Amino acid sequence: MVNSIKYSKESSTTEVSIEDLVKNKIIVRVTDNGEGIENQYIPRLFERFYRVDKSGSRKEGGSGLGLAIVKHIIEAHKEKIYVESVFGVGSEFSFTLEKTKESTKV
Repeated sequence: MVNSIKYSKESSTTEVSIEDLVKNKIIVRVTDNGEGIENQYIPRLFERFYRVDKSGSRKEGGSGLGLAIVKHIIEAHKEKIYVESVFGVGSEFSFTLEKTKESTKV
């Protein structure tokens, strides 16, 4: 969510949704209509210290660790993280999570 807000234009929107995926899983989606990411950069997004914007011209800097940490946490839970993006249109980052035993009894 932070990246979506930080790297989008002022008039862009960021939406978060949580949906049932299968009986014991949910999917969390963070979707925006911001700048989007060029296809050539997508395979490296989750690498430590990797930043798409190398110019340093952003008001808000970053270490390039955020998405790497997110991926590490998600994978530590034996789950998956995904990204889809169209440059100039927007991006969607999503990840799966297992429901707790209590939430599957509903």
